Amino acid sequence: MGSPLTKELAESATRKLKAVVQSGRLHDIAKIYHEGRLVAQYGIRRGSDRNMLHNYIASQLHVSQREAYLLGKCPMSREEWLDIMRSKGLA
Repeated sequence: MGSPLTKELAESATRKLKAVVQSGRLHDIAKIYHEGRLVAQYGIRRGSDRNMLHNYIASQLHVSQREAYLLGKCPMSREEWLDIMRSKGLA
């Protein structure tokens, strides 16, 4: 498995992707829109543990574990992520 995706990195990716966050019953739901269309969404677990793993987010963003980690750590931009989505016909 690649680098772990923690809650802190998930929240960082949420800000970078300009996701709209809605409160859900168990998780907050981050929804990413492009040109007015929902292209991806993922849950952010509630809880105070900043190291709580969120590795499932990679598949929900349609990227590898490493790419999801890079989104959270900053080397990958929203536009680079959208390019990946476009190449897969998802944006």
